[in-house]
Order: sequence, then C-alpha cells, then structure tokens
Amino acid sequence: MTVLVTGGTGRLGGALVARLDRPRVLSRRPGPGRVVGDLATGEGLDEAVAGVSTIVHCATAPTGDAAATEHLVAAARRAGTPHLVFVSIVGADAIPLGHYREKVRAEGVVQESGLPWTILRATQFHDLLVQVFTSAARIGILPVLAGTSFQPVAPDDVADRLADLVDGPAQGRASDLGGPEIRLMADLARAWLAASGRRRIVVPLRLPGAIARGYRYGAHLTPEHADGVVTFEQFLAARAEVAR
Repeated sequence: MTVLVTGGTGRLGGALVARLDRPRVLSRRPGPGRVVGDLATGEGLDEAVAGVSTIVHCATAPTGDAAATEHLVAAARRAGTPHLVFVSIVGADAIPLGHYREKVRAEGVVQESGLPWTILRATQFHDLLVQVFTSAARIGILPVLAGTSFQPVAPDDVADRLADLVDGPAQGRASDLGGPEIRLMADLARAWLAASGRRRIVVPLRLPGAIARGYRYGAHLTPEHADGVVTFEQFLAARAEVAR
C-alpha cells in the first residue's frame, strides 16, 4: 500500500508520516521521501498520485483549500480510485469563520469526488491556542472569549487516528475527534501563563457577532468524542522539555 500525504512537512502531516511505512510526501520543495507538486496550481500532482492507494490530505491554508482539493481530486481520479482521507474541523459548518467555510467547501469537493472517501473532523490543536495566547499577551493583558470553552487536541492524537483510517476502508464521515478535556478559555490561558512563566491578567471579553456566538454555544466542541489522550498541560510540559 502506497500512501501519499499532503502537508507532510507540517505539524500534523509530519506526525502522520512518522507513523507510516515509507509514505510519499507531497511538497513544493524536493527532499528525501518527497514528490514535488503544487496544490494551488495542480502542477506535478499527476506524478505525485501515480500508483497510490490512499491519499491523506493534511495540507491547509487560510484561503484556497477548496481549489487545492479540487486539483488533488482531479489528479486522483485520473490515476484511478484511491481512498481519499481529508482532515477538517469540528463545527466547520456551524461557525461562519472564513477558514471554516473554506473547509466545508473542500469537504463538498471530497464528497462529490466519486472516490472512496473519509472525512475526519478534529477540534483545535493545542498549538493553535498557544499561538493565540502568545499573540494576545503582547498587549500587557491576556484577553479571552468570555463564557467560551475549548477542547484542544494534540496533533499526535489526530495522527494516530489518521493512521488507523489509512489502514481501513473508506468511512464517509468518520467519528469526530476531540481533546480529552473541555475547559474554559480563561482556564486554558491561566495554564499557559503558569507554564510559560508569564504574568498577565486574564480578561474575559464578550464579543458580538455570529462567530463569537458560535464559539460560546460550543459548536466547535464534541463532548461525545473526547477521545484524545494528551491534555493541554501535558502538551505544554512536553513542549517546554523539547525547548530545553
């Protein structure tokens, strides 16, 4: 079985690649184990997908995900009928964020591809919250969304699930994957402050609009699928250990 991983040099894709036996990694730049191709233009994709049995589409960008997925699907269909595994976001169809809407459009491309397909929706990565907190803390306080919880998951936990999906048949919409804990954003912010040694006042803000309301209502959570293993504190501790 030959598996092609898009986004295989990223955090999630790299974790998945480490779990597979001699995977083929799609990249815009050459390197060991890589095939060169560009999802944005479609260049090189026919060669990249030739002979593969499964494609795991981990690559993502703030814009253009749907078009990139269309290029990948077109090449995959010309190559045969590989199993296409697509990574999406829990609540993507319920929160009107631009990136989420793009994910939903890409999901539609996968569903209408005519290929055997599996879509895995996961909650936000631990890394994303760290990025948000790091950026927000620069103003001297740490603003967070009031009354809003998150269920962050480790990329390694998502990679474990993807590796299982690669070994099995197409499932359509697979069960969502969420982190092991649902916690207020303010609580997660304080955990990050403690781990990073920063001193900031956490300030919950109630923001207007449909996006903030969707997060307050928990559309991005999947409490019935809290199947991740690594907690936020465990992730922070491991990150600090690597940095030493």
